[in-house]
Amino acid sequence: MDVDTVYRPGQQLTVHWTVKPGTDPAAKPLQVELAARLTGPYAGVDDLKDAATSAAQPAAGVVTFEAPLVRPSGASDERPVSLISIAEDASPGYYNLITSVQQGEESALGASVVRVAPRTRA
Repeated sequence: MDVDTVYRPGQQLTVHWTVKPGTDPAAKPLQVELAARLTGPYAGVDDLKDAATSAAQPAAGVVTFEAPLVRPSGASDERPVSLISIAEDASPGYYNLITSVQQGEESALGASVVRVAPRTRA
C-alpha cells in the first residue's frame, strides 16, 4: 500500500504482506491469519486518533470496509495481499487502516491513516 495515495469511492486498497519463513524448517508452522480493515470517515487525523484511542462506541456515520481474512501457506515465494473495497457511496475523509497478524496465541497490530477524496463525476 502506498500511504501517500488518495483513494476514491469505488476503488480498492491493496495491502501487501511480507512472508517470513520460520527459523526451524522441521517445525510445523502455526496457522497465520492476516486481517485488514478501513474505518472512517473522520474529519481530520486528530479526530481519527482520538477515536482510535477511545473505548467509546464508533461515532454516527462511521463505517468499516473489511478485507477477507488471508491465510498464507508460509511458502517463501508467497506474496499475500488483502484487498479492501471502498464502497461506491463512501464519504470523503480520513480512514483508519488497521492491519493485524494472528499466529497461534500471538498477535500484532498496525495502523495507518488513509485519505478518501470525494467521488469524481464521470
